[in-house]
Amino acid sequence: MLARAMTISLADLENPREAAELDAWICAHAGSTPFHRPAWIGAVARGTGQQALMLVCRRGGAISGVLPLNLIHSPLFGRALVSSGFAVDGGILADDRDVAEALAGECWRLAEAMSCPTAELRGGMLPHSGWKIKADSYLGFSKLLENNDEDQLLSIPRKHRAEVRKGLDNGLDIQIGRSARLLEIHCRLYAENVHRLGTPVFPKRLFAEILAAFGADADILLVSKNGAPLTTIFSLYHRGACMPYYQGATLSARAMRSNEFGYFRLMSHARERGCTLFDFGRSKVGTGPAAWKKTWGWEGEPLTYATRAAQGCEPRDINPLSPQYQRKVELWKKLPLPLASFIGPYIARGLG
Repeated sequence: MLARAMTISLADLENPREAAELDAWICAHAGSTPFHRPAWIGAVARGTGQQALMLVCRRGGAISGVLPLNLIHSPLFGRALVSSGFAVDGGILADDRDVAEALAGECWRLAEAMSCPTAELRGGMLPHSGWKIKADSYLGFSKLLENNDEDQLLSIPRKHRAEVRKGLDNGLDIQIGRSARLLEIHCRLYAENVHRLGTPVFPKRLFAEILAAFGADADILLVSKNGAPLTTIFSLYHRGACMPYYQGATLSARAMRSNEFGYFRLMSHARERGCTLFDFGRSKVGTGPAAWKKTWGWEGEPLTYATRAAQGCEPRDINPLSPQYQRKVELWKKLPLPLASFIGPYIARGLG
């Protein structure tokens, strides 16, 4: 039997029929994440101005692999072709190794054609040659949910379980939805949160576009006390997994244990939606967020990424823990919050 010819082309993401075909194939693939979907790269494009592209491999007309991409351009951080932009995953999704290698090769050819000295593949099937593989920077935290709240609480290590119980006893209120009000509160609390960390806030439009693109597959959880917002959690849902992706919090959140309360209630909400997996997302190795997730009983698994750089060039580095950024991070923390919130989106849209 003759092997079916393999073709790779750029998808027409403006064609509703083709976009729907790609989304259906992606959502049916066991290895897919929300960051593979046209909805994600499209929301990134509309929310940050970074172009969305998708390479599609077909055999005999049938899809056999995809590679979602965002072309990231920044005067500060340079140009890069990234799969996927502003995501922790979204690399090559393919039926077999031959397809994966072909997509990786076409990705680099496209990067060169678009004057990108760097290409990045986050997760997925990684190429065997020509790319630098790195698995020592980030950990991913995911774990099956328990059957009910009581078992979920008992699954948390004793010391942190006590913190969750304190949050449950603090008379906190919860609201989950997709309203403009919740989005406004989330953006405000998220800006506070990242400012304390010394990093620029993403544009509000990015969050709005993600909500619009994902529909019922995204929502915002708000924890408040007597009407005062404390914590927000912006989550995505995909193939039975709940993925809390962005968190906002006030300075009062820690004392009220509203973060513990919020995530525990989100686990209940995810279970009610039919989710079986809770993906706490990625954290940098050796950081406080990684240690905090471990106190919940989640063990980190190394995330493997691939980069490729043009000859004579170093891959771009946007890790805020890198020595070159430490002084900038400390200076950013000292900026007045209104000024940081105004300037931040113009810088953050180039991080990708």
